[in-house]
Order: sequence, then structure tokens, then C-alpha cells
Amino acid sequence: MESFSASMDLVQFIGKLGDLKDEHYHLILVQSAIIELLIDKGFFSRQELETKITDMDQLMNGSPYPMA
Repeated sequence: MESFSASMDLVQFIGKLGDLKDEHYHLILVQSAIIELLIDKGFFSRQELETKITDMDQLMNGSPYPMA
């Protein structure tokens, strides 16, 4: 009986993972559409966006502890 329960837990986990992948795809799609609209309307350029992404990526990948 435990084997059946473990199998059902795995099936439920895989289902939830599939749901998360779908949700992630839709969130990225909406985010991309908003960014494209903002660029098209001249709020910022693609280069400004890429620069900001690079800056934020370096900040997030840096050490959480400042070096003195």
C-alpha cells in the first residue's frame, strides 16, 4: 500500500511541475510583451534594457557580503 501511495505522490508532483512550467511560460510571455510595448513606445531602448539586465545580474551574482 505504501508503494501505491508513493507512486501517487510522484504522479501528483509531476502534475504540479507541469502546471508550474505552464505558468512560468505564460508569465514570461506577458513580461516579454510588456517589455516590447515599452520599447516600441520609446520608454527605453533595447540597449538600456540590456545594460540594466547586466547590471542587475552582476549585483545578484556578487557576494552577499561586502569585502572590506
